[in-house]
Amino acid sequence: MQYNKVEICGVNTAELKLLSESEKTELLKKVRAGDRAARDELVKGNLRLVLSVIQRFSNRGENMDDLFQVGCIGLIKAIDNFDTSLDVRFSTYAVPMVIGEIRRYLRDNNSVRVSRSMRDTAYKAMQVKERVMSEQGREPSVEEIAKELELRTEDVVLALEAIAEPVSLYESVYSDGGDTIYVMDQIGDGNDDSNWLDEILLREEIQKLSPREKRILTLRFMQGKTQMEVAGEVGISQAQVSRLEKGALGKIKNH
Repeated sequence: MQYNKVEICGVNTAELKLLSESEKTELLKKVRAGDRAARDELVKGNLRLVLSVIQRFSNRGENMDDLFQVGCIGLIKAIDNFDTSLDVRFSTYAVPMVIGEIRRYLRDNNSVRVSRSMRDTAYKAMQVKERVMSEQGREPSVEEIAKELELRTEDVVLALEAIAEPVSLYESVYSDGGDTIYVMDQIGDGNDDSNWLDEILLREEIQKLSPREKRILTLRFMQGKTQMEVAGEVGISQAQVSRLEKGALGKIKNH
């Protein structure tokens, strides 16, 4: 990915340092040992990750400086909670943490609510679209959908835009010059037979976990909460959350 000069929050992103995975690992170890300087260096070395993530939210009309700062909070949480003993790249762990922090910010600061009538219109339009695609093997135009629903074309467009935020599965959410993380890497691919089987096995193994383990994994990876936040919600220490999370992931990986 080519990074041009971008001035955001007073930072010239073209001059940001890009850390290798080995450098990140060493810095993370130092962070665990209480090295504040290593923590600062790790934050600075991953600001491009934050910049990459916030690009997918650029069409919301939000102030990019604000999103960048919120994304940095997610990055810091990822640094503070990353378990170096897990066989996971830091960027793979950090991206959903940054996305989760930004989504929380947008949700908490969103004063716009979609009306029930507009949602109903959007769902009816989606039903028409799915039926036409199934029967005719093509995607209908908005005009066709509006005609069938006996509505104005503008009303259908506004309704669909109000509830949907289409994102390509092949959209890059982060690239460090080597491996690229795509949207599909975060949500999985259900079109491949082996992945479909893996998903079934994964669901079976998750069902075998204790209620507390399932709740912790849900809070951590479905809701993007930090170990500290999970600890407060579950009523146990962060160390216990870390141990239970690691044990649950280990059980799933072993099977």
